Amino acid sequence: MPKLEVLFEDNHLLVVNKPAGLATMGAESGDTVHSLAARYIKHKYNKPGKVFIGIVSRLDAMTSGTLVLARTSKAASRLTAQFASKSSNENGQQKSKNKKAAALAPRKFYLTVVEGKLDAEADQWTDQIRKDESAHRMRLSPTLRDDSKTAELRYQSLATTPTQTIVSVELLTGRKHQIRTQFADRGHPVLGDRKYGSQINFKNGIALHSWMLQIEHPTKRVPMWFEAPVPSSWEKFQHDLPDQTHLRQQIKLFFPPPAAETQ
Repeated sequence: MPKLEVLFEDNHLLVVNKPAGLATMGAESGDTVHSLAARYIKHKYNKPGKVFIGIVSRLDAMTSGTLVLARTSKAASRLTAQFASKSSNENGQQKSKNKKAAALAPRKFYLTVVEGKLDAEADQWTDQIRKDESAHRMRLSPTLRDDSKTAELRYQSLATTPTQTIVSVELLTGRKHQIRTQFADRGHPVLGDRKYGSQINFKNGIALHSWMLQIEHPTKRVPMWFEAPVPSSWEKFQHDLPDQTHLRQQIKLFFPPPAAETQ
């Protein structure tokens, strides 16, 4: 049985480091993050009956890293609204009829290793992304379509080799398979991602890790940062990555917060 590494928990939140290869929820068979989290809470606190675990965002099964779960329905409702604002608002602040209830949109930072050398050391990409139902994958569209949505990210290269690039990415919108699709469409699939054209094996899952996440606590209404160390499958890239302290500093330098957060 896979184990969940717990990064943080309180009465409203459970934040875990999801291993690659484990679905967030909804798998036809076997464990999921949802089932393991419910089992963990039930056992630790000796809770009778069914345990509530709210899924407020997801990671692809083959992606590892930071994932926040809700332990109460109030937290689930407020966190779901926060993550929804990630896709609908550009200034980093969730719109609300009640101004006092406004919440900062989550900030999501990933580490990934992609094939090839990127054209620019740093860039921001805005594309139209749509679901290809027949191929069970996402695709970029050269023009706006009725079934497409805006996908936006910014990235910074951390290290390069003749054949690969280690990249830090901030998602500015939260679309399905967004990082995988936007890099693969430009000829730089994530290592191990066969669905999007990678020809290179990766030890476990794909080389995409949800490294750092900021949310606003659903009841305390204060910003909180969570960070998940890269898994052992990244061992061959460890010497190319800055240490955690320098990586945090670089992330803040590369990706300054939206104007709304600095006021």
